[in-house]
Amino acid sequence: MTAALNGEHVATKEIAEKFPDSVVAADKSAFVVKSKSLYQVAEFLKNAPGLDFDYLTNLVAVDYMDYFEVAYHLISLKHNHSLVLKTRCHDRDKPVVPSVVNLWRSADFQEREAYDLMGIIFDGHPNLKRLLLWEGFVGHPLRRDYL
Repeated sequence: MTAALNGEHVATKEIAEKFPDSVVAADKSAFVVKSKSLYQVAEFLKNAPGLDFDYLTNLVAVDYMDYFEVAYHLISLKHNHSLVLKTRCHDRDKPVVPSVVNLWRSADFQEREAYDLMGIIFDGHPNLKRLLLWEGFVGHPLRRDYL
């Protein structure tokens, strides 16, 4: 079983030093970064010695009505530890987050699923199109305001 790293510790010791003003919130289970800093932070988490988060197990999107939150569940196979990285989109009309497909190929279909069901646009995704619903489908059914 993997050991979960303390999100607050990683955010204050590793991320805040390297990327000032990028951390929005942190607690024991996860930390939240600004969406404009997401790709750089994710790239650092993947390549930094001692962290080496080489595997994205899960990507989920949540609609909190005031904002969308995207959570990335990361694992280091080398060090056998895990971490949850989050970001938020505050624009309900056109929520945009940078794509991490170039870092983790497992993000490909997961980003497409979040786009299809929640309407979150992953900027830089190589093939962002509907995955579960047909092209003519109107709306995004997992949004809280979907009727």
